Amino acid sequence: MISNAKWIIIATYASVATALILVFIKSVAWVRMDSVAILASLLDSALDVMASLMIAVAVVISQAPPDNEHRFGHGKAEPLAALAQSIFIVGSAFYLIIYSFERLWSPQLLQHAESAILYMVFALVMTMVLISFQRFVIIKTNSTAIRADSLHYISDLFSMTLVIISLWLSHIQWLDPLLGLLIAIFILRSAFKIAIDSGNQLLDRELPDDIRQEIQEIILKTPNISGFNDLRTYQSGPNRFVQFDLELDDNLTVLEAHDITEQVTNNLKEYDPDLDIMIHQEPASLQDDPTHHNWGKE
Repeated sequence: MISNAKWIIIATYASVATALILVFIKSVAWVRMDSVAILASLLDSALDVMASLMIAVAVVISQAPPDNEHRFGHGKAEPLAALAQSIFIVGSAFYLIIYSFERLWSPQLLQHAESAILYMVFALVMTMVLISFQRFVIIKTNSTAIRADSLHYISDLFSMTLVIISLWLSHIQWLDPLLGLLIAIFILRSAFKIAIDSGNQLLDRELPDDIRQEIQEIILKTPNISGFNDLRTYQSGPNRFVQFDLELDDNLTVLEAHDITEQVTNNLKEYDPDLDIMIHQEPASLQDDPTHHNWGKE
């Protein structure tokens, strides 16, 4: 059975291989036509190569086990690489905006549009196959790096669709640079989304509300607990960290409290094997003590 870690590595290799093939295909198409829209898509794929290589390195680092200097593991390598990827994307988008305005000012008639369409259709199909595989890996592993990489390829899919439209209507000279400009704006939007998602992970933002709600329900369904409080969560690469105080009856023995805590941990692990869980046990009677500081109670 293939582990989540291996699925992520396979997805990064597939991304790099696809990006290299797409660069070659689009380079041939651009040389034949000198189209701004094709150049926009070519630059996007060239950045995909660099970004995918960077993501591949980050994935290997993020899956390294915890050590003496990194007790919580290396998971933040993934969002860090994704954040760096968004910076590359922004740079390429601004270049495309400038180049598109130049072509709008001085439009050129495109040549060999029919053959270029065939190149771009082939590139489009390859990208769709990769995105479908990445979607499978994202659902299975919840990898931030693969999600960022997939978002970039989705923007590439959109740009290639616009390129094919511009080639089909190549007799309209102003359409090619205009679509190049639209592609650049869409790429910028994707870059900002990647940056926000990555920044949230680097700043230890809480997990989504639906996941937190599921965690709370699992805790409360466990027998022999009085409640819980101070639930804190965050994600680091493929790992999700959960911390909370478990309220237990004052008269339980240490062994009984331990067994209940282990049951809560096992129930949460069944929901998500990648959860890293830290539970503090406390007497239920403390909840009625006004001197007990219980911020973040849920």
